[in-house]
Amino acid sequence: MEITIRPALAHDVAEMARLHRAIWCDTYRDLVSAEIYQALDEDFRRRRWADILENPRRDQRVLLAEQGGLLVGIGAINAPSDAIFEGRGEIKSLYIDASIKRQGLGRRLMRELARELLSMGYSGAALGVVVGNESAIAFYRALGGQLIGRYTDPGPIWRSDNFILHGTTCPF
Repeated sequence: MEITIRPALAHDVAEMARLHRAIWCDTYRDLVSAEIYQALDEDFRRRRWADILENPRRDQRVLLAEQGGLLVGIGAINAPSDAIFEGRGEIKSLYIDASIKRQGLGRRLMRELARELLSMGYSGAALGVVVGNESAIAFYRALGGQLIGRYTDPGPIWRSDNFILHGTTCPF
């Protein structure tokens, strides 16, 4: 079944929050405390995505991937949130439904996010990956991502230790 990629809209927020929370829980189950795990619930995600989509900034984009009318991926970019990104556009989120992982959607969504960053005037992309998220680190390295440092993402609730990777070629 064909997968389409499109900009996120305000009416997508509930489904985005559901998918984001499900993927996040699966990914970070063993990396965060029970308190953090509970605090970053679906309601929290809904409020965050609603704020982003209802108060858009010039320097951010959110793309969704759909298959058969169901949301299967989320990607978000914005201006660099920290000097460690060295002026590159930041890939803030990439979430792919486990049911379709390893079918090329992550690469495809990364390519679309990179195109958006180029259209915004950035010459490159960078992202933070939580230390311990080995599958994401392997994925980004397979795309050509190179480690350039570490930083602590202050997050709204969870202060996570992150590797910073950047890429010089599309899709990363």
